Amino acid sequence: MNNNTTSHHQFHDNNGQDQKGISKKRYMFLLFINYTCLFVGSVSSSLLSKYYFNHKGSSKWVSTWVQSAGFPLLFFPIFLPYYLFKCTQRKPFTRFTSGILSLSMFIGLMLGLNNLLFSWGNSYLPVSTSALLLSSQLVFNLILSVIIVKQKINFMNLNCVILLTLSSILLALGSSHDRPQDLTRANYFIGFLATIGAGLLFALYLPIVEMTYRKVYCYAMVMEMQLVMEISATVLASVGMACDGGFAEMKRESREVFDKGEGVYWATVVTNVVTWQLCFMGTAGTVFLTCSLTGGICMTALLGMNVLGGVLVKEEFGGVKAVSTVMCGWGFCSYVYGTYVSMMKHLDPRKQMNQATEMAQGQDQGQAQVVTASSDHHLGPGV
Repeated sequence: MNNNTTSHHQFHDNNGQDQKGISKKRYMFLLFINYTCLFVGSVSSSLLSKYYFNHKGSSKWVSTWVQSAGFPLLFFPIFLPYYLFKCTQRKPFTRFTSGILSLSMFIGLMLGLNNLLFSWGNSYLPVSTSALLLSSQLVFNLILSVIIVKQKINFMNLNCVILLTLSSILLALGSSHDRPQDLTRANYFIGFLATIGAGLLFALYLPIVEMTYRKVYCYAMVMEMQLVMEISATVLASVGMACDGGFAEMKRESREVFDKGEGVYWATVVTNVVTWQLCFMGTAGTVFLTCSLTGGICMTALLGMNVLGGVLVKEEFGGVKAVSTVMCGWGFCSYVYGTYVSMMKHLDPRKQMNQATEMAQGQDQGQAQVVTASSDHHLGPGV
């Protein structure tokens, strides 16, 4: 991962020229890697979390802990490029100020709370209902992005938000009978509120992260900040686990509670740790390379894929859900295509050169006019 990679909105600070010298191929490759991590991680982690609860796993703190405990995996993209591959001259954590450290820790605690709310909701609600409620974050993400990072609203992103929102409403109409028979009304209500809270907190988390990334000048620093965030979230989850019995409770649960056996239990936990880390790495990279709204749209679209995945954990998939999923995919694909076309225009070196030339010519003409006006002023009005 090259440290000269910079976010999309940082490419044109100097008369339209690329200050970092990033190539189009390198940027697109890195963006593709992050999209892949986000897709694989988001769908797999949600289904594995539901699998854990479906087979009598019951600890919300265990489900919260696995979402951030994979932070050691971030050591690979942070340290290997410098110490092993020698493909960068920047030493890890260079220019990582105390301000960035404090901000990363605060955002990490926010992320930890979001993880807890998600686990709480996921323990009670079906995958499809949880996906529906979480998708409500997209509208709030758009509003908060406009307020916090001055996101511009255009037809492309507004059309996508409308389609995904309508998809969620349609899904709601077809999910009213999805509540498990053994789930009490009180627990269903708790899961409902917790999932709504997780969606709103994530909608706030994305633009705050984007604003923070504007202080960052390379992709490696994004991974370093992500490491600090995940450590903070893990500390919060570990404290909660300690109050709930600690790791001894995990051992008891694996042997006596989980109905698939101890081996499957630990395989589920370890796999979930890895997939959640892929999800958050992909989210961080996507926000850095594009914007927070794109990250929110990707997450919402992937929630639609979770509805398809719900079939794997024995949930119904009828015609209403099928139409909703198609609308979700339609909105997402249209947004991605529009973003790609816009990105190609910005990354086109010929266009950048033309913009720079036009800018330079405009400056030269302006200077010439100033010189002429100054000469006329000195010669006097009679000339």
